[in-house]
Amino acid sequence: MIVTICIGSSCHLKGSREIVHTLESLIKEYKVEEQVQLTGSFCMGECVKGVCVKVDDKSYSLNPSNTKEFFMQEVLGGLEDECH
Repeated sequence: MIVTICIGSSCHLKGSREIVHTLESLIKEYKVEEQVQLTGSFCMGECVKGVCVKVDDKSYSLNPSNTKEFFMQEVLGGLEDECH
């Protein structure tokens, strides 16, 4: 699974750095380093919604306060779906 976080200027101002750090910590905490690849990208064209994050090809808008919920539902949940 590839998780791409926008690190362009607009998303940076909305907290992309904090989101990156949170996701890095959660990936280590749940020991899914082998299954989840965290990458960065400049503007992904969704600036008005929040920090743009893609899981494979599906887009999401995040802020620092909903990052853990996103990780639990979309990243861990997606990994569980891949296993079944």
